[in-house]
Amino acid sequence: MKVLVTGSNGFICGYLVEELLAHGHEVVGLDNFSKYGRVAKSYDRHPRFRLVEGNAKDVELLTRLLADCDHFVAAAAMIGGISYFHTYAYDLIAENERIIAGAYDAAIATRKNGGRLQKVTLLSSSMVYENATVFPTPEGEQLRCPPPFSTYGFQKLACEYFAKGAKEQYGLPTTIVRPFNCVGVGESRALGEHEVMSGNVKLALSHVVPDIAQKVLRGQDPLHVLGDGQQVRCYTYGGDVARGIRVCMEHPAALNEDFNVSTPRATTVLELAEMIWKKVHGPAKPFRYVSDPGFAHDVQHRVPNTDKAKRLLGFEATTPLETVLDEVIPWIREAIAAGTI
Repeated sequence: MKVLVTGSNGFICGYLVEELLAHGHEVVGLDNFSKYGRVAKSYDRHPRFRLVEGNAKDVELLTRLLADCDHFVAAAAMIGGISYFHTYAYDLIAENERIIAGAYDAAIATRKNGGRLQKVTLLSSSMVYENATVFPTPEGEQLRCPPPFSTYGFQKLACEYFAKGAKEQYGLPTTIVRPFNCVGVGESRALGEHEVMSGNVKLALSHVVPDIAQKVLRGQDPLHVLGDGQQVRCYTYGGDVARGIRVCMEHPAALNEDFNVSTPRATTVLELAEMIWKKVHGPAKPFRYVSDPGFAHDVQHRVPNTDKAKRLLGFEATTPLETVLDEVIPWIREAIAAGTI
């Protein structure tokens, strides 16, 4: 099948495009390189991959690209780490509304024009559950808990309402995918990323795993942790997230459904930090840390219920965090040496 992926040069989509190609799909990637600039990918010369430079808000371009596509993975968005939410609070909601409107305008037009587009697979976010109090959090809780406080979380919830409206008015099917704390290699510092110091080290990406890893690798002692370190997350390998997105795209039981795509394993920031510390320093050097002031939108507890994806799709995220760190830590070390972080 032929798939259009917007935001194809992004972090998650780097894993996704590889996954789609490995399973025989033809992929058209669309990106304007606004986040990282041009980044070489291993599949750039793959015979079933074509990269188009363009803007995901360009409805005419999207409609043209979708004309002979079977699937549309709408992944393009303005997104960064936790500091990004604060620095670009207005731009995030404004730009991402324009992007999602463009995506659905093009998908609706394609269906009206008799194209073969089967559905949209929409990348939402675990941030729709920003104010959830039920854990593990099941699909549907975003409709019961208070709406997100952050403009990013609120806008991702709005994306899901675009899907709802397109289905109700135009019969356009969508599958909604909510990744949780994707971790892996290949992410660079975003262009325009607001610089934040954590002790004597500038945060790499404002994402907890690479930031802790680079601070430990740079020898920071005691380690500076944002907040009290009791924040709970489920760190999901990028390859597992990509496989989950592909399964959601392909599986007939996913039609017009929403899915949490995540490992169910919950880990506190302090547990993560100590795990990284021991992998870098070994058992001889005692783990020491201090707490720095946290961010307003640093959600304290984020744990998904993953039963629905397992029950309907047979999907589980299976890569242990320890294995992920064995891949990420050497990559961060090389990035530090190369001066890219």
